Amino acid sequence: MKRTLILATVAMLVAAYFLLGLDRYLTLAAVQDRLGDFEAIRQASPIATALGFFGLYVLATALSLPGAVILTLAAGALFGLAGGTLIVSFASSLGATLAFLASRYLLRDSVQARFGDRLKAINDGMAKDGALYLFTLRLIPAFPFFLVNLLMGLTPIRTGTYYWVSQLGMLAGTLVYVNAGTQLAQLSSLSGILSPGVLLSFILLGVFPMIAKAALGLLQRRRVYAKWQRPKTFDRNLVVIGGGAAGLVTSYIAATVKAKVTLVEAHKMGGDCLNYGCVPSKALIKSAKLAHQMRHADHYGLEAATPAFSFRQVMARVHRVISEIAPHDSVERYTGLGVEVLQGRAKIVDPWTVEVTLNDGGIQRLTTRSIVIAAGARPFVPPLPGLDDVGYVTSDTLWDEFAKLDTPPARMVVLGGGPIGCELAQSFARLGSKVTQIEMAPRIMIREDQEVSDLARDSLQRDGVDVLTGHKALRCEREGDHKFIVVEHQGQEKRIGFDTLLCAVGRSARLQGYGLEDLGIPTERTVVVNEYLETLYPNIFAAGDVAGPFQFTHTAGHQAWYAAVNALFGGFKKFKVDYSVIPWATFIEPEVARVGLNEQDAKEKNIPYEVTKYGIDDLDRAIADGSAHGFVKVLTVPGKDRILGVTIVGEHAGDLLAEFVLAMKHGLGLNKILGTIHTYPTMAEANKYVAGEWKRAHAPQRVLAWLGRYHAWRRG
Repeated sequence: MKRTLILATVAMLVAAYFLLGLDRYLTLAAVQDRLGDFEAIRQASPIATALGFFGLYVLATALSLPGAVILTLAAGALFGLAGGTLIVSFASSLGATLAFLASRYLLRDSVQARFGDRLKAINDGMAKDGALYLFTLRLIPAFPFFLVNLLMGLTPIRTGTYYWVSQLGMLAGTLVYVNAGTQLAQLSSLSGILSPGVLLSFILLGVFPMIAKAALGLLQRRRVYAKWQRPKTFDRNLVVIGGGAAGLVTSYIAATVKAKVTLVEAHKMGGDCLNYGCVPSKALIKSAKLAHQMRHADHYGLEAATPAFSFRQVMARVHRVISEIAPHDSVERYTGLGVEVLQGRAKIVDPWTVEVTLNDGGIQRLTTRSIVIAAGARPFVPPLPGLDDVGYVTSDTLWDEFAKLDTPPARMVVLGGGPIGCELAQSFARLGSKVTQIEMAPRIMIREDQEVSDLARDSLQRDGVDVLTGHKALRCEREGDHKFIVVEHQGQEKRIGFDTLLCAVGRSARLQGYGLEDLGIPTERTVVVNEYLETLYPNIFAAGDVAGPFQFTHTAGHQAWYAAVNALFGGFKKFKVDYSVIPWATFIEPEVARVGLNEQDAKEKNIPYEVTKYGIDDLDRAIADGSAHGFVKVLTVPGKDRILGVTIVGEHAGDLLAEFVLAMKHGLGLNKILGTIHTYPTMAEANKYVAGEWKRAHAPQRVLAWLGRYHAWRRG
């Protein structure tokens, strides 16, 4: 209501200005004709005239009325160079700030809600360099200042910053116009004020901050590299440290564009995903799921049976799967693609030199134009007292440790309620282990919505997992051959016995041993990088888990493209990493997959949204497959079909999500999904049906009512 009232008031004032013909008074000829009258008024009441003129100027600027140039000239004629400049400088800045605030109050929320994704790059740029952009625009009088006021109001620039930068930036132009106004009687046209030479000077002055910024960047680069001796020639275009997803993709791209690239890997090619994470865990999940289906075969009209199996054979299959996929990431394959692969440990000794201690004992030094650190991450082991005494496994070590067992661990404690902990807890429970899962947070899978966490917990508990949320691990104890973990819940301590303890509380970036400390490259939980994945040294990049902010194989590969291109071609063009559409999935049963915002994210960020939900229990294929559980939940802009985020819980949720990832990446709404033919009967129809639910909720009821009357009339 307030916005409507303010908008109506502004519209009435602007309309009155033109309807009453006031614009005819703000012309060069009109001011020259009345200059003597204005001068007489000023001499009679100098202070009142100055204050009145100040208020008039503020009002004209705030309402974005044409005539500011004429008023500036008049200020010079009436108050002189010093007085006119003082009045106009403060009045124009105050009026501009009022117009800026009006635009922000009336328009920003709606514009950002509708075009937020497209404006993200602009918002980020304004948050970082908004003052510089504004200063540049203010220095160029040819750019309409009223547009600057209105457009800047839509951005996140601070009001105080907007005022003082406007005050400073408009000063040069104000001086030129006020000085011209001191000779108002001799002016024949406004074009004479800004001659081509003067206008070019303003443009050069406006571009100067950009030139200064580039020069400052160059100076900073020189300062960063000052203590190092740059080689005259280089052995390589690029050296990549780490043979996981980020390193493999980076080196592959470099070889594809015919750069000379060396990939250094100390242990196993393929990194964590192939050897310890995605691949072995999914192989284990498949075996565990089959065992579960055998126990519940009666659900499919078959006779239920207790699966008989050798756990050693299950683990052998896991390693067989790894070995079958390993050639995709092998030394031989990448050598064939044109990548030099060195097996050893790399250390950066200066910004252009990497020393490789080879696994065979030799040492090799390589000079390179650019370096990409893709060292990955390792499981984080909490500093629990007694942990080393009782022993533990992680998601990295369990595959080799458990390969020696004939049966799964009888009693297993899984420490951690995130995706890794949930996947492994359910799998080992289905294979016969008595699993207790301990999570300090109030619920498992804390990054998901409450209903998703509840559904995941119910599923794990049905499989026999004892899920203990809100339990803080205090210490581990050993009494002879008996092992215990002590937890605290609601002020009470509880002792839980186990045979095997699995630590799955997250992963930490590998930061030590690569020379980062000696070079002074900042690290926090990850290597500190900018939006181009550059470290402190612009020719040294980081990508994947070691850089964050996501620890997914697919985001590591995504970052690798930016790292490779910026490292090899950054002198011509650099690309900021795009994190706008990042999908992920947790492969418990039912699977949980998500892209974009969920409800708790939207609420935390105060982003308006609508929810459309379709229950998979209604889907024909899900019913036929005996997997009629879960849902598709879509968040959209209120009243629009633009997708803000999607959460899918159900069979093959990770696969179903891809359609929404594509839609969000390319700006396709739910109407486009609804208008796409989906094969019947498939799980993918759930995506179309949720789009249909949205369409039904937004059907034009008034139009439908008229159509009903039309058809009734047609029936006679």
